[in-house]
Amino acid sequence: MLKLIRVLLLAGLALMIAPPSNAQPRNNLVVGMALEPPHLDPTAGAAAAIREVVYANLFEGLVRMDGAGAIRPALARSWTISPDSLVYTFTLAPNVRFHDGNPMTAEDVKFSFERAVAEGSVNAQRQLFEPIQTVEAVDATTVRITLKRPTGHFLFNLTWGDMVIVGRQSAANNRATPVGTGPFRFARRVQGDRVELTRFDGYWGTPAALQSVTFRFISDPTASIAAMLAGDVDSFPNFPAPEALGALRADPRFRVVVGNTEGETILAMNNTKAPFNDVRVRRAISHAINRRAIIDGAMFGFGTPIGTHFSPTHPAYVDLTGTYAFDVARSRALLAEAGVTTPLRVTLRLPPPAYARRSGEIIQAQLRAVGIEVEILPVEWAQWLEQVFRNRDYDMSIVAHTEPMDIEIYARDTYYFNYRSDRLRETMAELTRTVDETARNGLLQQAQRIITEDAVNVYMFMLPKIGVWNSRVQGQWENSPMQANDVTGVRWAN
Repeated sequence: MLKLIRVLLLAGLALMIAPPSNAQPRNNLVVGMALEPPHLDPTAGAAAAIREVVYANLFEGLVRMDGAGAIRPALARSWTISPDSLVYTFTLAPNVRFHDGNPMTAEDVKFSFERAVAEGSVNAQRQLFEPIQTVEAVDATTVRITLKRPTGHFLFNLTWGDMVIVGRQSAANNRATPVGTGPFRFARRVQGDRVELTRFDGYWGTPAALQSVTFRFISDPTASIAAMLAGDVDSFPNFPAPEALGALRADPRFRVVVGNTEGETILAMNNTKAPFNDVRVRRAISHAINRRAIIDGAMFGFGTPIGTHFSPTHPAYVDLTGTYAFDVARSRALLAEAGVTTPLRVTLRLPPPAYARRSGEIIQAQLRAVGIEVEILPVEWAQWLEQVFRNRDYDMSIVAHTEPMDIEIYARDTYYFNYRSDRLRETMAELTRTVDETARNGLLQQAQRIITEDAVNVYMFMLPKIGVWNSRVQGQWENSPMQANDVTGVRWAN
């Protein structure tokens, strides 16, 4: 706290020495990020930070998502859908080139999709490609995709960063030297510090207004405040220090915008590991958690309580926050009913984001009140991905799932929750076959109720999108319907 006070005291000095508002126009942008991506290939990893750097900026898909959550044309300028909803025919933009100069054609689309499902694929979202029966390159600018069955959310799936189009000649090296078709190209990466992009003058579409963009990685919340105040960073789309927003809002150099994300922030539990394999224990933990105290204490009041793994902004959302009301007595009774001897000792693995570390300390105290002693184990992202996400070697963890409309992860038997439900699988299978929007919403509501009834995880809050940027910066996303820091439309005001 003393560090924060010192930083905020400097805000007054920074304001007094701030440059006049009629500063010369700029064509470069420095973007702050709390997390550094492990590499830069969005088709080869689950880390959201990868897509936050490269989505739309470096790599493009057939379609894309805009800042309002709408599906827009990208490399495919138009498409038709057969009456039986099985055949999608895409017309590609002409004269598209990859950053290495190679032309992008229908063959690259075919290659990208077939690569994603090939043996040995490391695409984190392989299931998105599962409905595809065949991909045909009809000619250089026409792609025909035939599905195994009608899939109502197929176009939505195509907006994901995992389904971008990569080049046949360059795909193998995209982790270190990414080559895409976007309006920016990769310049260099300084490990542990930044990634630099420059405008691609051979871009097929509307050119970017910015000449260059630098993504700087600043993990410490106090350091992020200092970087903004000093002008070392122009924009922090997901600002990790909500405690500083009052001072930043009062400073005319900055604009503060609190928007929405798709980030369901959960206390994840390993559903096959005792005692979490007993639904009564999971329900007991759910009753022991005071969501409002976590939002107030860890997020300084920013965040929307949730009772299931679904965004409250979606029309199919069901408010289930009352299912497990904060109730210490009920929690203790359920633990006793499950035969749990207290104190029950468990571990909580916390990845680096401030929301996780701060929430973990509050949850530790809340669970102690019902006889559960929590050992906090801070881990870096690489450890979290290896131990928790891949190997499922954990008791509990805290993470925000920022992928859009991702309730289907609960139907994957090998997902890190280790949750298995025939009823949910049947519901999600029916959802996949359903095109009618009203019927789809009903199935989504059914899925929400199933996972909440089974208390798969503790559903805490939607992660807010707290954006702070220079008041002269225009075109930033105010909400985050997708894992992206899309700077393709960003410019400086004159």
